[in-house]
Amino acid sequence: MIERLLETIKGDIAEFLTAKGAEVDLVQIERATDAAFGEYSTNSAMKYAKELGQNPLFLAEELVEFLNSKNYPELEKIEFVKPGFVNFFLTPAVKFAHVQSVIAQGDEFGRSNILAGQKWVIEHTSPNPNKAMHIGHLRLNLIGMGIVRLTKWAGAEVVADAVYNDRGIAIAKAMYGFLAHMRKSEAVLIDIAHFVSTPTDWYTPEEKNQKPDYFVTDCYVKAEEDFKNNPEIESLVRQMVVDWEAKDENIWKLWRHILQYAYIGAERVLARLGSHWDKVWYEHEHYQKGKDYVEQGLASGVFKKLEDGAVLTDLEEVYNIPDTILLKKDGTSLYITQDIALTDLKKKTYDADKLVWVVGPEQSLAMKQLFAVCEQLGIGKLSDFTHVSYGKVGLKNKAGEAVKMSSRDGTAILIDDLIDEVRDTIKARFDAEERHPAELRAELSEKLALAAVKFSFLKSDKNQDMSFDVEQSVDVQGDSGLYVMYTYVRTQSIGRKAAGTSRADIIVPAAAGTEASLVRSLLYFNEVMAKSVADLSVHHVAQYLLEISSEFNSWYAKETILDGSPAESYRLAIVQATGICLKNGLAILGIETVDEM
Repeated sequence: MIERLLETIKGDIAEFLTAKGAEVDLVQIERATDAAFGEYSTNSAMKYAKELGQNPLFLAEELVEFLNSKNYPELEKIEFVKPGFVNFFLTPAVKFAHVQSVIAQGDEFGRSNILAGQKWVIEHTSPNPNKAMHIGHLRLNLIGMGIVRLTKWAGAEVVADAVYNDRGIAIAKAMYGFLAHMRKSEAVLIDIAHFVSTPTDWYTPEEKNQKPDYFVTDCYVKAEEDFKNNPEIESLVRQMVVDWEAKDENIWKLWRHILQYAYIGAERVLARLGSHWDKVWYEHEHYQKGKDYVEQGLASGVFKKLEDGAVLTDLEEVYNIPDTILLKKDGTSLYITQDIALTDLKKKTYDADKLVWVVGPEQSLAMKQLFAVCEQLGIGKLSDFTHVSYGKVGLKNKAGEAVKMSSRDGTAILIDDLIDEVRDTIKARFDAEERHPAELRAELSEKLALAAVKFSFLKSDKNQDMSFDVEQSVDVQGDSGLYVMYTYVRTQSIGRKAAGTSRADIIVPAAAGTEASLVRSLLYFNEVMAKSVADLSVHHVAQYLLEISSEFNSWYAKETILDGSPAESYRLAIVQATGICLKNGLAILGIETVDEM
C-alpha cells in the first residue's frame, strides 16, 4: 500500500513540476529524518527551484497546495518547511496496515523483485589453500555471503563461487613442510618418492590431533622458516614448482595429498559459518588458457607486443588507468592473464548478467584493469563487472589493545579460534548462572557466538577498518548481535505468554502513543533492503536492526503489553511484526535466531 502511494505521489509531483516548465528526470521521496517531519519527505521543490526561477520555499508551498487537491486518503497531512522540503504524514490506520502486512507475509516479508530475471555470479572467500582461514577471510566471507543473500532476496538467480590458487611457491612450501616436518621419525627421508611408496611414514591430521587446515598451516609456517634461513631448502622448494609445472607424477601425488586437507578444512569452516560456494574453480585448470586471449587481443590490435617480447595492454587513453603486462617476455602468464580466461568462462557458463568479486582493496587497480581488458576483448561491458572492496580487520585483546597478526608467521587469528573464544565466553556465563539445562548450553553458546561474531563484522560499513572486540560482541546492552537477538527473544516470549489471545477485532487508536516511534521504524524495512542492494552492503540492515531493537525496548519499558485491555491485541500485533522484521533482517546477515537466551 505504502509503496503504491509513494509511486503515485512521485508521479503527481512530476506532473506539477513539468507543468511549471521543469525537465523532470527523477523524483525522490525518502524517509523523513525525524518523526517531527512525518514519515516521508521530498526535496523536489529545492531541486528544481533554480531551473524554474522560483524561491524554493514558495515552490514547496505551491506543491503542497497541488498535492492536497489530490486528496490522498492514506495521508494525515502534507506540509512544507524551510528551506523547501515537503513532508508527508501517514494516517495511523495506514501505519498499522503495514504492521498487518508484515505479519501476513511472515518469513517472506522484505523480499522484492528488484533484481528479478538477472543472473549474478558472486566470488567470495577465495583462500590460498596453504593455510587455514583467518579473521581477514572471515570479514571477506561474511560480506560476500551477505551480498549473496541480499541479491537472492531481491529476486536474482545467484551463484556463489570461489577460486583456489592451488599452484605456485606458497603451495610448494606447504608440500615441503609436510615432507620435512610431518615425518613420524627423523630416520624417514625427506624424499617425495619415499612418500609416494610409503605414505604411512608421515602423520595425518588425525594422528596429530589437528584440524586438517591447521595441519596444512603448520606445514606452511615451518617451511616458511626453513625457506628464509636455508638456501638449499629454498632451491629445493623452487624446484618443486618447476617439477609441478612439468607435471612430474610424484610431485602431483604429494600436491593432491596436501591440498585435500586444506579443502576439507575450508569446507568445514564454511559449514560452521553457514556459508557456501556453489562452484569452486581451480587455478591449475585454467591458468594456461589466458594466453589464448592475449593472442586474440594482439590479433585485434587491443594489445601490443614490446621489443623484449612482453605483451602490454592499451588502457591509458580510453580508460585512464595504467597499463599492465599480460605476458612476460619469457611467455609466462600473470594473474590477470588467467583471470581473463576465468571471467569469460564464468560469463559463458552461467550466462551471467553481473559478475561480482569480493576481494581486498589492494586489488582495486588490478580489478579495473581486468574489467577494461574484458571489455576490449568483448567478454562483457564494464557495467557487467563489480569489485566489492572492504577495510582491514584487526583484533583487540582484553586490555583493548590491538593484536598484531601475520599469517606468514602463523600469528594470525584463525576463524575457528575466534568463534571458539566467543562461544566459551558465552558458555562461561551460562555455567556461572546455571542458566538452561546443561545439555543445551553448548548448542546455544555456539549459535549465539556465531550471531555475536557475524553481527560485529557486518554492522560497520564494509569499507571501514574494524577491530573485533570479544567483550563488546557479547554485550547484550550494547550495539551487538546479542542485543538484537535478546530483543527478538523478548518478542517471542511475549508471543508465547499471549498464546490463545484473540486478535479478531483490533482497535487502532486515533493517535499513536508510546509505540509511535517503533511503528514508524517498522515502515522502512523495504527501503533499507533496497539501499543495501544498491550499495551491495548489509551494514544498512544491521544498523536498522539496532534501531528497531532500541525502539522496541524503549516502548517495552514504558508499556504493559499484556494487560487484558482492548488495546492488547493492537500491541501484540506490533510485537509480532517486530519479531518478523528482526528475524528476517538477521537472516540477511546469516544469523539463525534462537527462542531463549
